Amino acid sequence: MAPSLLERLGSPPNSRLVVLNCSELGFCHASNIGVLDALRSGLATSASLIVPAPWARDAAHRYRGEDVGVHLTLNAEHDHYRWGPITQAPSLLDGDGGFPRSVADLWDHADLDEVRRECRAQVERAVLWGLDVTHLDAHLDALVLRPEFFDIYLDLAVEYSLPIRLAGAEAEAQAGFPFRTLAAEAGVLFADRVVDWPGNADTGALVELLCELEPGVTEVTFRPAIDTPELRAVTEDFRQRCADLHLLTAVAPVTEALRRAGASLIGYRPLRALMRP
Repeated sequence: MAPSLLERLGSPPNSRLVVLNCSELGFCHASNIGVLDALRSGLATSASLIVPAPWARDAAHRYRGEDVGVHLTLNAEHDHYRWGPITQAPSLLDGDGGFPRSVADLWDHADLDEVRRECRAQVERAVLWGLDVTHLDAHLDALVLRPEFFDIYLDLAVEYSLPIRLAGAEAEAQAGFPFRTLAAEAGVLFADRVVDWPGNADTGALVELLCELEPGVTEVTFRPAIDTPELRAVTEDFRQRCADLHLLTAVAPVTEALRRAGASLIGYRPLRALMRP
């Protein structure tokens, strides 16, 4: 029987390791400030950069060696805030010059060779900007839930020896193919489970979540940002993003919850190290 991720990390089998990940670095200026504040002054242990987003270059300029992965992005779902492929791939553009708004539209029209070139270009641009890329994840799970797109995601993880974020068993059943098994067979590592934080929950809810964790590695995903007119203009969920930042910088109660749960924080670098012996 293959060793568990905990065993490979050198942790006892009943350990609870938690990745507090900040998604959508580069989304806007308010997100950059919020994510980096959560990493540097709060308890966040990892972040993911949207390379094609308008404020990605600013995020890279502010980078100081934090645990940051690439948030592979093929959609721009906001009605009035747009970005598109850095490769200018025609099949990845919708009528107004940005990525498709919906995952279904992407799946219907994307050329797979163009998808592969775009995703590789996003990783390579992050490296060119000086990031020590620690992992890959997929915006809206667009690269996870269809087998032909997942093949590209998995190939890049193998090529760059990077762990990935994968949805849980319920999403796997919905997708209709065993993407978690395929990743494991390819030697690609991923957290045992991922929790997408609802955003409108308070510190007490996070404490409750941490105290109920099962043994293993759990990623909890946030989207922290500071409250600015820019943020309010580009997204309707600005209150949730600001609440995420408040939560991640409420150090004392979250630290106490981790202590009570017997849980420890971890980033993606230790997983990457296992893939790069």
